Amino acid sequence: MCKQRAFTLIELLVVISVVVLLIALLLPALHKARNQARAAVCQSNLKQGGTTIAVYTEEHQGRLPCNFDVGYSIWFLVGSVVKSEDPNVPESMYRVETRGIACCPMAVRPGGGHFTLRVSGETRVEGLMGSTFEAWEMISPGPPFRCSYGLNEWLFHQHFRFDDSAPSRYRYRLPYTDIFSIKGRAQVPVLLDSTMPEVRPDNYFDPPIFPGGGLGMAPFCINRHNEHINGLFLDWSVRKIGIKELWTLRWNRQFDTAGPWTKAGGTLPEDWPEWMRHFKDY
Repeated sequence: MCKQRAFTLIELLVVISVVVLLIALLLPALHKARNQARAAVCQSNLKQGGTTIAVYTEEHQGRLPCNFDVGYSIWFLVGSVVKSEDPNVPESMYRVETRGIACCPMAVRPGGGHFTLRVSGETRVEGLMGSTFEAWEMISPGPPFRCSYGLNEWLFHQHFRFDDSAPSRYRYRLPYTDIFSIKGRAQVPVLLDSTMPEVRPDNYFDPPIFPGGGLGMAPFCINRHNEHINGLFLDWSVRKIGIKELWTLRWNRQFDTAGPWTKAGGTLPEDWPEWMRHFKDY
């Protein structure tokens, strides 16, 4: 009779080692593929948001809802999810449906920092700030609304100045009004990965010393998609945006796209905060 030969302990350990090695080699590829899939879903969300905004502008002669109040544009993000008693908010903004497309798959869970926005008179919006991989959340007025994108506030803010004699950095910039008459709309950002509901960047704001920290351009400065964020532009296109590229976009009609934080403005790689130095320059 033939006696069957069993695996030895050494052979078993070799097989286990090979399996572990294969898993170690596959995990980075699987992680990269998962992140690419999430980035694609993020861009799809922005594309659907762009379709909604495009329909609104078609119905309103190329204009987005504008108001003097900071934080006013948050109602455009919230849409039909939350009803406000503020009489200054156009009823048409409640026809905007953002449920299901408000969060990037890379930032679904809520953040922890607190923010307060004053919106139209005594109306206040309170919530939690987001981060690179966390969404911001509006808590009051309720019901809670969670989102990981932010709007270019310049598109929603009416023009006024504190003082025409003041240096330009202390004046409010001219917003865009009739978007159909704008040239170069592919360079005007509308909706982007963000830690806050809306941001009003200017070219004199320094880059943040850590991701998402501070004001100005900071809420958009997050390494959410492999040294990029995703963004929707005024021609309704969606694409990746390099973190340093943010200073070269046309946020408003007077924004200096060759300002001090661009290659054209003379910025060197070592001038950037340490966490941004290895990113591509623009």
